[in-house]
Amino acid sequence: MYRKMLMSLGLILAAIFGPLSATRAAEQPYTFNVLNQRSIALTAQYWNPILIYVSKKSGVPLELRLAKTVQEGNALAEQGAYDFLFTNHFFTPERDRLGFRVIVRPAGRGIRGQIVVPNDSPLKSLQELDGKEVAFPSPDAFAAFQLPMDALLKAKVNVKPVFTSNQEASFAQLKVGTVAAAAVNDTILERYARREGFEYRLLWNSEAFNDLCIMVSPKVSKEKVAAVRDAFVNMTNDPEGRRVLEAGAELLKIKDKLGFMPADNRDYENYRAFYKNTRVKPPS
Repeated sequence: MYRKMLMSLGLILAAIFGPLSATRAAEQPYTFNVLNQRSIALTAQYWNPILIYVSKKSGVPLELRLAKTVQEGNALAEQGAYDFLFTNHFFTPERDRLGFRVIVRPAGRGIRGQIVVPNDSPLKSLQELDGKEVAFPSPDAFAAFQLPMDALLKAKVNVKPVFTSNQEASFAQLKVGTVAAAAVNDTILERYARREGFEYRLLWNSEAFNDLCIMVSPKVSKEKVAAVRDAFVNMTNDPEGRRVLEAGAELLKIKDKLGFMPADNRDYENYRAFYKNTRVKPPS
């Protein structure tokens, strides 16, 4: 009798807690890291509504995970801490071997590396930067360090790098005059300038490269990847998704085409070509 009671109790508990355990397992979020280009607060304000939408539409729960610095985020990604990345730092020879692959990218135009000065600066050429302080976000930054530093080295211009941790911090230093120039990603600077009313002048401009992309770890299943990719790509076709994108565009003052488009590793071959020929030692 007692044994039967225990068995019945066990079946009841299994019926209650079994589905809960399965639900918890199903709801285990996939980590989504975004490259540090702006402040952590502004990045979260932009990306959290997008990830909430994509999680709901795809059935794949995504959780934003931000690192304190670019280097910390890249190191954690190399160690397998993130399932998805929004980055353009994983096309170096060493990081390429980790197996992250491109699935979507923003639908707008590409990006360029630039070196800029305030509009009222007396500096007119790269050569005039010789010996002066120039702001860079970090040695890992592709458009805002790798490209411009390669150009400076080829022009035989020696500058004093000032690393600021993210691009908007570089813009702030340029705005108050603590550095002579800043190396930038042109789209990030344009949006900052619209928000802050900052006027600047171009000293150097790179060729165009595709924008940062969403990459996925090889440990995520093909089914989950396909669901997430489709949810991102279809955002502009869904009224709810479009509202999320429009709110984000207003926040960052984005004037480019909204949404995301399918992409793959072949769309980023000029990154790999750059690393084969650059004079700048790429991050490992």
